Amino acid sequence: MRDNNNNDHPYDEVPSPKAATNSTHKVSMLPLVFLIFYEVSGGPFGAEGSVNAAGPLLALIGFIIFPFIWCVPEALITAEMSTMFPINGGFVVWVSSALGPFWGFQVGWMKWLCGVIDNALYPVLFLDYLKSAVPVLSTGSPRAASILILTLLLTYLNYRGLTIVGWTAVFMGVFSMLPFAVMTLVSIPKLEPLRWLVTDLGDVNWNLYLNTLFWNLNYWDSVSTLAGEVANPSQTLPKALYYGVIFVALSNFLPLLAGTGAIPLNRELWTDGYLAEVAGIIGGGGWLRLWVQVAAATSNMGMFIAEMSSDSFQLLGMAEIGMIPEVFAKRSRYGTPLLGILFSASGVLLLSGLSFQEIVAAENLLYCGGMVLEFIAFVRLRMKYPAASRPYKIPVGNFGSVLICVPPILLICSVVVLSTLKVGAVSFVMVIIGFLIKPCLNHMDRKKWVRFSVSSDLPEFEESLIR
Repeated sequence: MRDNNNNDHPYDEVPSPKAATNSTHKVSMLPLVFLIFYEVSGGPFGAEGSVNAAGPLLALIGFIIFPFIWCVPEALITAEMSTMFPINGGFVVWVSSALGPFWGFQVGWMKWLCGVIDNALYPVLFLDYLKSAVPVLSTGSPRAASILILTLLLTYLNYRGLTIVGWTAVFMGVFSMLPFAVMTLVSIPKLEPLRWLVTDLGDVNWNLYLNTLFWNLNYWDSVSTLAGEVANPSQTLPKALYYGVIFVALSNFLPLLAGTGAIPLNRELWTDGYLAEVAGIIGGGGWLRLWVQVAAATSNMGMFIAEMSSDSFQLLGMAEIGMIPEVFAKRSRYGTPLLGILFSASGVLLLSGLSFQEIVAAENLLYCGGMVLEFIAFVRLRMKYPAASRPYKIPVGNFGSVLICVPPILLICSVVVLSTLKVGAVSFVMVIIGFLIKPCLNHMDRKKWVRFSVSSDLPEFEESLIR
């Protein structure tokens, strides 16, 4: 990714007074890449469902094609929009600027819900990978207590600061991917390429297949909510997204390539946590299986802290532009959004009892609604403000900006069509709640029941549209 617009950006010279003022507290390139990695994927943990749903061939093809259909377009749009609006709040500000405050709030509501639902997965996956080694964690009060303790510990880590979270993500990312690098190398003598070609189009669970791919390869826009915390965002964000796309794609594809090619296929076994068993078989002993189990636990902790950072800074950004009460903009002594962290952690605890597949399906459907609004906002801003400063600009014209959005929107339509009635009903109720919350907040603002910020940090072309 490169800069295609040499105009000066107002935020490059005048940092937001509400952002962290000490440059040493800003997130640099390497931690940002790993934060993106964990916000999007965190590795192949949870990707086993693609083999279960469709067999090796379609699973591998999915992890080759999906990045071009979804990851690249979303990452490119995020890079352009985040450098155009390098402030906390990210996609909420984009959509508000393009479509008005009502729709800006709706995308914020849907994406925050998605983030909290997503974070509820990680304690579940954490215990799923450890339950074979520690059976007591599979059910009952030990499982519930483990979820509570894990959530509180990781929430405290987020409270201590984004810089700590970023470098923790680097350490966790390196550690959690090392066993898969070993597994891939060890598998080479055992690979039988014909195993990769196994497929049965008449026996494909398309709903599970698409939801698994979608869950493992989305959320590229999440990094935009912390844009105000990034050092030199106009340069750092596009490069970090570029490296992130490559890292995420390889971290999912290579372990599945090794696992499906090195051992005989039994699709029924390919469920959450099975990659640890695959590693044990390939490694010829329990050492590699245990390493993957520990890496999975580490990865889930990394995904939790990255997602919570994104969710909490999204609420802080929404408060700073006056979209939700000003109290959400209050920072702790470590510069972190105190109330945003508490709200996000509470949501995680409330949802952590749901099953993995229920969580993924509900989250994906809500996420689709938010992404449609983001794609519309991207195209509209290209047409409405063609001369606005974009330190990074996708090298396509207006027609090209529309074409970029077509493949992911077609994918979104497929996910929606294949969703179950139950998931659709739950998602619809959540959207309706968002429609009701915004007028209530407006009423509270008019009556002065709650204090709302009046932002002075927004570009002139959008400032009047937020409130």
